[in-house]
This record gives sequence, C-alpha cells and structure tokens, in this order.
Amino acid sequence: MRQLLSSPVKMPLSGIENQIYQNALKYISEISLNLMAVKVENRPQDFLGWCIELNNICEHGVNRDLLDEPQFKPLKKLQEILQNAISIGQLKMSRVTPWPVYAGFIEQHAELQSVQERLRLLEYIEQLTQQSLADMNAADRLVYCGKHTSTHAPEQYNFDVEWFASTKAAKSFHRLMSEHPELFDQALTNIPLVGDVTDANYKAFVSRYQGIFAEHGDGDKAPLAPATRLLAMRRPDQFVALNNAKMDCYSQAFAISRLNNQGFDTYWHELIATIRVCPWYQAAMPQGEQEELLVKYRALMLDVFLFAKPDQAEQSNYLRMKNKPKKAASIPRAMKRSKESAAQIVDKALEAEGMPEYLVNNRNSIISSVEQGKSVTQVISLMKTIFGG
Repeated sequence: MRQLLSSPVKMPLSGIENQIYQNALKYISEISLNLMAVKVENRPQDFLGWCIELNNICEHGVNRDLLDEPQFKPLKKLQEILQNAISIGQLKMSRVTPWPVYAGFIEQHAELQSVQERLRLLEYIEQLTQQSLADMNAADRLVYCGKHTSTHAPEQYNFDVEWFASTKAAKSFHRLMSEHPELFDQALTNIPLVGDVTDANYKAFVSRYQGIFAEHGDGDKAPLAPATRLLAMRRPDQFVALNNAKMDCYSQAFAISRLNNQGFDTYWHELIATIRVCPWYQAAMPQGEQEELLVKYRALMLDVFLFAKPDQAEQSNYLRMKNKPKKAASIPRAMKRSKESAAQIVDKALEAEGMPEYLVNNRNSIISSVEQGKSVTQVISLMKTIFGG
C-alpha cells in the first residue's frame, strides 16, 4: 500500500494532476493506518489508473467497521477527489481517442452508464424536434428541457429525462419556458438541424436566448447550463450538455478557461472548438447499427466518460418510478355514526316489544358502542349474554 500511495511521485503529472494528488494526500494521511491494512494487488503506472484503483480500495477494501467516527468524513472527501479526478482523466483521454476506441469505451460502460436508456431518450427527443416547443404538451417540453416529474409515467416515458443534464434547479428558466415557449423556439431556429453549426448560428441563438431573460427574467441573468441542454437536444452531434459540476470537469480536462454559468463564449470558442478537433469527432467510422446511433449523438455521449458510481443506473428516475411499490388498497374502517343517528337506531331497537328493562336502563352505553361502529344487534346480544334474559 505504501508503494501505491507514493507512486504518483514518479509519474509525469500535469499541473492539475499534481494538484489533485496533493489534495488527496491531505485526506490519505487521516486514514493511512486503515489504508495500510488493505492488501494491494494492482499498482497502475498511470495517474488515471491510480485514481481508479485507490477509489476501488476506498469503496471495497477499507474495513469501515474499524474506522473511528471522525474518519468517515476524510474517507468521503478522498473518494470525491478521486472520482472527480477519474472524470477529468477519462475526458482528457477522449481528446486523443480515435473513433473505434471512443465507441468501444461507450460500449464497455454501457450498463453502468445506462446507455440504452439514454439512447431511448435521444430517440424520443429526435421525434419531438418535428414540432415546436410551443406545440409540445407540458410533459414533452420538460423531456426536452431536462426536468423529470411525476407526469412522466414509466409506461409512456421509458427513460429518465434528466440524463446528460438536469435543469430542475433552473426555476427562472422553467418559468420562462412555460410562459414563453415560442421565444425559445425563435432562439433555437438559429441552430440548423443538419450540417455545420457556424459561429453566426451560435451567436444568433445566444442573443435571442439572453434576450428572453433580459425582457422577461425579472432581473435574472440567462444561465448557460439550460442553454446547453437545449442546444444538445437539438444537435447532440455538435453540443454537450452541462451542469455546474460538469463545468469544472470539462474545464480541467480540456485545459480551457474555467467555465461558469455565464460563460457562453468559453463554451463555444473553447469547449466546443476543442471537441471539434478530437479524432473521434473528425473521423467517425461507425461499424454496425449501434455505432451509427452513436455518431448521431457523438458529442453528447461524452457524458459517458464521466465517473459513475456503481448504483448510478439504479438511480434513474424512470426505474425508480417503475419499481416503486404500489400502495396496498386501504381497508376502510368501520364508519363512526353520528350521535343523533346512533341514538335513533338504539331507540328504535329498544322500542321493540319485550325488550328487558335493564337494556333500556343501559341506553347510553348502547349508544356509545354503536357510535364506535358496532351494530345495535351485536351490542344488545352481548348485553343479554352478560346480564342474562
């Protein structure tokens, strides 16, 4: 273990990788004895492999029963650093990856990354592009925009609409989309459905998109993340969809200026420009039907290169709704009668010929029992058994 933990010192680390390693060491020191107790069999010679191996050890090798309570926090922080580093490393690797390797990586991680479910979403989106946002029903519009709700019944929507990038936190965006979908249509029409997307196309979209918020946003600035979702759904071969967490990963992996939610220029001139010179993007050579699909969605499928936890597929909103236990039919409780109706029922029963006097004298007790849901016949029968007669 000691050799594994120190091995990055001998690796040709980039500035970002060295920073990640130094940050990791801060938390390694707090759980070093626990790590030393783990038998190491694999010692990668590259930094990405090192991060993957150490994260696996943290997840499956460290005996959590031997951890003191204060040690759980540094273990969690260490894993967060390693998992972020894995995302950065895999995205960085994609920059020099030819198409066969790119497609092979996606196939290798298909189950972990819910690739088939993602493809179902994109195929559904492809059908939606035949109509405008304004003409879509509310549920379909949310599919396009990336917000999963209870209206997306798994029988009809067999995918999580939030794959690639969720926009559920973008409240101002969704309010404006609900109130002015036609304005977003006007922005998106600047992005052609086929062929190259030019600088002029993109700038025209951004101008229209920002104009919606300037005019109707009540002071809120136009956010980049929801815009990238719209762009990526319209042209998944050209654009990637971002959220705040992914912005940092892409910025570091692609060695570009740091992206933020107002970084429309950085997104286009640096991130998209970098993607366009990647070997897998420029010389896609699909083999078979599955890879033909991937070519259509090739930029957006960079998402698969991000780290995924082992249970990520199970966290799909679609699967969670599909597998949600159905509530058992409730058995109605005996209805309590009102005091008036119970009294009427009891009085009617007590008026019967030959009714013993002790029952008449216990009228209030009988009424009370009937109010609790018992039948007057049951109560009278029980009293006769108790008192006789």
